[in-house]
Amino acid sequence: MRYWGLHAAVGGALLLSSAAAQAGGFARGTADTDILYEPGTIAARAGATAVIVNRKFTENSNPALVGKNPFDNYIVPSAAVKYQIVPNFACAGTYTHGFGAAGDWTDGGGTVTGKLTEEFIVHEAGLTCGANIEVGRGKLWLLGGAFVDYFDYEREGFVPTLGRAPTLLQLDGTDVGYRLGVAYEIPEIALRTQLMYRSGTSFGASGKLTAPMAALIPGAPSIAPVTVDATGVGSLPQSVEFKMQTGIAPGWLAMGSIKWTDWSRLDTLDVFGPTGSLVTRNEYYWRDGWTVSAGLGHKFTENLSGTINFQWDKGVSTGYDLMGDTYTVGLGVSYKDSIGGELRGGVGLNYLSSVRETAYPSPYNPSGNAAVGSGWAVSFGGSYKLTW
Repeated sequence: MRYWGLHAAVGGALLLSSAAAQAGGFARGTADTDILYEPGTIAARAGATAVIVNRKFTENSNPALVGKNPFDNYIVPSAAVKYQIVPNFACAGTYTHGFGAAGDWTDGGGTVTGKLTEEFIVHEAGLTCGANIEVGRGKLWLLGGAFVDYFDYEREGFVPTLGRAPTLLQLDGTDVGYRLGVAYEIPEIALRTQLMYRSGTSFGASGKLTAPMAALIPGAPSIAPVTVDATGVGSLPQSVEFKMQTGIAPGWLAMGSIKWTDWSRLDTLDVFGPTGSLVTRNEYYWRDGWTVSAGLGHKFTENLSGTINFQWDKGVSTGYDLMGDTYTVGLGVSYKDSIGGELRGGVGLNYLSSVRETAYPSPYNPSGNAAVGSGWAVSFGGSYKLTW
């Protein structure tokens, strides 16, 4: 009995719900390597997910920030092109924003340490290939490839002790990583299991720091701005993800995944000046993250399918920042048009649990640690695929 292929419908809900409001660290998008399983000599898919975050401070060293939402909205793009080189071997080029974060404290005058805005994005471009052989009723896949992470960081602020004299830090850098995986699929019953490892990357990002001379040179009397070379040092995590889907009745599909991310490798993001002296430090000291999801897919007609899925993302905070648990429900839809294309869309609703810092006692943080209440995020978007 054929359970009708629902592979195409699955991605709509999972993509949208996974672009949550960063409960599990700085995770954003995932490379669309699933395009390797698409039929045809060439397959191309492109889309984007927008995330709107609403979560507010309930405590802050700067009382003007209490009741403010410092979390910026963002968009995660995704693009992938697959080429079938020979019948049992294909490669895919992918692009996405693998990691990122953005905060804005200007509506409240900035933080007590002098931050006004802070943003970084990691652009990931990769090439992943897959080879398969017939095993039993299905195909066994071996997957592997490399990717380049491009790190782009900017922070605007001021020096509280120098009359709020402005500062600007801009850094960028690259590192190369790799992914390895294995999969098994039986298309007749829509069965696919996949285990994928993604390596971590490390950065010695370089750039410029503009700040008052008195803040950069001890004893300097002038607060006139000067620009010096700066270097940022930090790491991004490795991860392992297991995904599975299978037909359970004609037109019905069950799916789930579990992902471990090595966020505990990210202790701090340090910025050094031209003499090697430490200029600023962001402290994280995270624990490892876990993301668990489960869902159902249904084929309504030959052209229309839909999915619903649920996801839990474990918060990684250990008292140094505000990364709590996130719970998500996502809905997705897939429509195959008359010209052979496929349109996906969906929406995800994220519940963000409250969380409080505990690591910053007086006098570093004169009025105590910051905290945010529970909040919500909404993610929505879509993609379009063509196959030749």
